[in-house]
Parts: sequence; structure tokens; C-alpha cells
Amino acid sequence: MNKSLKIAIIGLGYVGLPIAYAFARKGLDVIGFDVNQSKINQYKAGIDSTNEVGSDKLKMVKTLTYTHDEKDLDEANFFIIAVPTPINTDTTPNLTPVIKATETVSRHLKKGDTVVFESTVYPGVTEDICLPILEDSGLKGVVDFKYGYSPERINPGDKIHRLETIIKVVSGCDLEALEHIASVYSIVVEVGVFKAKSIKVAEAAKVIENTQRDINIAFMNELAMIFNLMDISTSDVLEAASTKWNFLRFTPGLVGGHCIGVDPYYLTHKAQALGYHPQVILSGRRINDGMGKWIAENTVKKMIQNDIAVKGAKVLILGLTFKEDCPDLRNSKVVDIINELKSYGINPVVTDPLASIEEANHEYGIDLQSLADVKDVDAVVFAVAHQIYRDLTSEYLLSLYNEKHQKAVMVDVKSVTSLQNDKFDCWRV
Repeated sequence: MNKSLKIAIIGLGYVGLPIAYAFARKGLDVIGFDVNQSKINQYKAGIDSTNEVGSDKLKMVKTLTYTHDEKDLDEANFFIIAVPTPINTDTTPNLTPVIKATETVSRHLKKGDTVVFESTVYPGVTEDICLPILEDSGLKGVVDFKYGYSPERINPGDKIHRLETIIKVVSGCDLEALEHIASVYSIVVEVGVFKAKSIKVAEAAKVIENTQRDINIAFMNELAMIFNLMDISTSDVLEAASTKWNFLRFTPGLVGGHCIGVDPYYLTHKAQALGYHPQVILSGRRINDGMGKWIAENTVKKMIQNDIAVKGAKVLILGLTFKEDCPDLRNSKVVDIINELKSYGINPVVTDPLASIEEANHEYGIDLQSLADVKDVDAVVFAVAHQIYRDLTSEYLLSLYNEKHQKAVMVDVKSVTSLQNDKFDCWRV
């Protein structure tokens, strides 16, 4: 089977690139397709801008071909669609990327081919929306080609839980498709696969994984707001509560990125289309979507308490990406903090050595600064727990502040700093 397989990965981002690399590392012929030509040129040069695989490893694989020319897809017989599925400004699902990717595959589909979707969707998208597009090829699903769904479980920046070490959920349009898809993924997934009962079951399993996490974090965020009014440390409470064997340890913070802050809206959209209004899920979303504003408000309060003039103040923001030690800027909720601070007349100075300067400017209109050039700030918001920031000493951080302030106001979003200096007035979420 390995010799006859010609795998095409559609979409070479944080999900698609690791998949392409995993199969190529096993010696299989892999076509990595993406419409972004500059991204393809980077990969051809051995540069991994996602940091998910690593530039050195990319350069080592010899059977991975990068292309933005869809004609090259004619050679493939096993297609994996791994494009983003974002939301629109009104929080409704934006299926445009997956629809366009499906249309691309449809133009190159042949008898005997298999198509697998990895993009996060609500139950029914594969069969109700994508299958008819594939059949525009003139071929009939199940009869002429097989299809299935295998949800991605990539966790950007996580060096422990990788594609090879996470059980892969697979599903197929019939038993033959299920077995074939399972056998293909078994080549690279060391811990094995789980065969879902149906495509819709696999789609639903994916969307509730992140929805569950979203709700748990929302609970922690609500607790943080309550304990803040009580002048109790949330991290101290969680440390004490975690001594119970069945307590689930989640921590408060910003919920952004391409998964947790997005996927619940796919599920609620489908539920509402069926006449049911989800209460718990949407309540959790409202709490998490409001965290940036709440953190900014408390930053301003802390500044006022320390007699720092708010209007015209310079506030340093440490980190812009959606999570620590990851360059991914998609759906960053740090932006909410920045925008709210601006509404008070504050001048945010944003730094992030992991983020792309061009992307930050293009996506958010933010000009990233080098930390080495920052001085005389009136407050610091430790927004993203990059290790490079966690390694900064109290003395170095203190040197960034305007000397006229008696106390250095620090807002620690992830409660990770350990400031060994009584000159700091630190507020933690």
C-alpha cells in the first residue's frame, strides 16, 4: 500500500504541515498544496514559519513536494483537506476555506481516490456540503470514490502531544473506506486509531472536545472575577482545590486561537439551525470573549490606585500570539486588551519576538516593537507566557519602568511571574 499511495495535503498550516511531514518521514510520496505562494516558497527553502515541525527536520525529508499549482494534484490518490475553518464577525461559521479546498480536490478527483477532511466542522458538513461538491466531478461518492472525516488534534506549540502520540479518530462513508483510512493513518500514528461509528459522530467528537475545554476555562474566568472582588488569589484557591483527586485543574485566562475560541460557535450554529438555543455553551463564550476588556479595566484601576495618569500613559504588552511559545496570531485575544486600553487614551507598546511583524500589522494594524527598545513605561501587561518572558529577571523588568513611579504596576494574565522585588504592585488574573 505504501508504494501505491500518493498523498496530497490541502492546506499547509499548523495542521497540514505536520501531517505532510509525518507521512514523508515514513518515505511516502506526499504533495503539500497551499494557495499561499510565499508560504510554499518558504517551505521549499526549508523554513518552517509555524515552528511545528522545525526547519532542520523539513530539510531532511526527500519525498515531500511543495506546490501552489493545483495541476500537481492530478498525481494524488489520497487527499487530506486540512484548511482552517474560522468564524465570521457575527460568529457564524465561515466554511469558505473548506468549500474552496473541496472544489479544488473535486477538479482532480479520479475513480478509486479517497478524500479525508480534517478541518473542524459541525456534524453534517462532510456529507451535506462537501460531498455534493466532490460529486461535481461527475463521480459518485462511495461508488467511484471514498470519503471520510478524521478530526485534527494538533495543539500548536505542544512538543509532547504530537500527531504520532495522539489517538487518531477516523471515520468513513462505508466499511471499506473506514478500514482504508484507518490503515493509512496507522502508518504515522504510533498510538493507534479509533474507528468512529459514523462521519457525523467523528465531526461531533471533534467539536465538543474544544467546547468542553472552553466551558471549563469560562468557569475559571468567572471564578477569577468573583475572587478578585473578594481579594482572594485565584491561583492559591486552585492550588488548594487541586488536592482533591477528582478536581479538574483548569486556569483562567484569554481564550483565543483557531480552536477553543472558535469551535463552540460551529456547534451552537447547528443547534440553533435545528431550533435549540444552547445556554451553557454561549454563556461560556460570552465570559471568555469578555476577558480582554476585564483585564484592561483592572489594569487601568491598578494604575489609578498608584497615582499614574491614565490618558497618554505608555503600557508595555508582553506577547501577542494566542498562546505561549507559539507564533500563531490567529484570533489573539490580547488584541482585546490592547483595544480597550486605547479607548482610555493609553498608548500600548506591543512586543512579541515569536510573532511575525508583517502578520501582526496586516491582521491587527499593530506595529510590534523590540523589547530592547522599550523604556520609561508606566505599566506592564504580561499577556502571553512565552518562556523568553518568563526568564526575564525582576531587575530587568524594573528597568523598563519610568523611574518617577513609586511602584511598578504589573498585570500578570497567566499568573506566572515571580517578582522578587517589593517595588512591584502586581495584579494577577
